[in-house]
Amino acid sequence: TKRQIAELLPEQGCWDEEAYLGLTDGTNRLVELVDGRLEMLPPPTERHQLVLGSLLDRFRAAAPGGIVLFAPFRIRIAPGHIREPDLVVLFDRDDPRREDRHWHGADVVVEVVSPSNRKHDVVTKHREYARAGIAEYWIVDPEREEIVVLYLESGAGRYDEHGRFGPGDAATSHLIPGLRIDVSELFDTV
Repeated sequence: TKRQIAELLPEQGCWDEEAYLGLTDGTNRLVELVDGRLEMLPPPTERHQLVLGSLLDRFRAAAPGGIVLFAPFRIRIAPGHIREPDLVVLFDRDDPRREDRHWHGADVVVEVVSPSNRKHDVVTKHREYARAGIAEYWIVDPEREEIVVLYLESGAGRYDEHGRFGPGDAATSHLIPGLRIDVSELFDTV
């Protein structure tokens, strides 16, 4: 029964990385680990997936020597703290942070904002990714048709805004030369 299965699992607040990885290895459900607690993410909408697919293609084309993966894929941003960003980028295929089950950080992380999870993507993850040393964070907001690109100021431990891009603009990266995403085109494909 469900109750018997639940009794086999750790209580909220008591999850460790191995228990989390064991659970998430057997599912494609988006689940993150934060301070011993599981956070269930809402399933993506069609619009979310269309935007994500377009971004994936463009990031892969702009970072040919690196690796670009999409959710569900886990990155460990601190001990006991694992997130599943929509896109993750490592510039070097031989990066020591790279492991098969999860990465220990990333160079660039992209989140496509979910209307039901806006504060989480815009505020909470903003702070966490900066603390984890992720050099660039893209917040892609289909509802507002806006892309915010943030970069980690060297030694500051906080993000500065590279740009806030809306319809008619081309979003660019602080770190990836040649990456240009026409915001109108991105959101018009939806």
